Amino acid sequence: MSTGADQTGVPDDQPPGHGPPAPCVRPGAADIAAVAIGGGLGSLARDLLSAAFPAGHGFPWAIFTVNVSGCFLLGLLTYYLLEVWPPRRSFLAVRVLGGYTTFSIYAAGVMTLLTAHAFARAGAYALSSVLASLVAVWAGLKAGRVAATRPARSRRAGGSR
Repeated sequence: MSTGADQTGVPDDQPPGHGPPAPCVRPGAADIAAVAIGGGLGSLARDLLSAAFPAGHGFPWAIFTVNVSGCFLLGLLTYYLLEVWPPRRSFLAVRVLGGYTTFSIYAAGVMTLLTAHAFARAGAYALSSVLASLVAVWAGLKAGRVAATRPARSRRAGGSR
């Protein structure tokens, strides 16, 4: 058994990716502004949709739709971020969709239904949200793959539209 280290400084018996931690990079003003603007835009979109379709003690369709559509868009963007565009953080994925989708409001919706003794509806909401969101991420990844492999429309010879 070897106890030496390879040229990266990771011990031989350590799996790859388990080396020394990456140095901490402090965000700049542009990063902080991007988080604030992106998160604000996503949160505003979620809030407007929630206000347009209030749940009361019924099934929380607005937040269900927000989280499932957000998961679809995250899946779509993930494909592009990993396979099409150069690797980088995405303003849309990290900031806008991070503000748009929300676990806390989903959990509060489940609790609202539970405290209203709507146990079947709470269980249906909890389970269907998770399952539909997983399917939406998968569908978004597939849609991204299809969209990325479609050829771009060729411009007409002799000019543009």
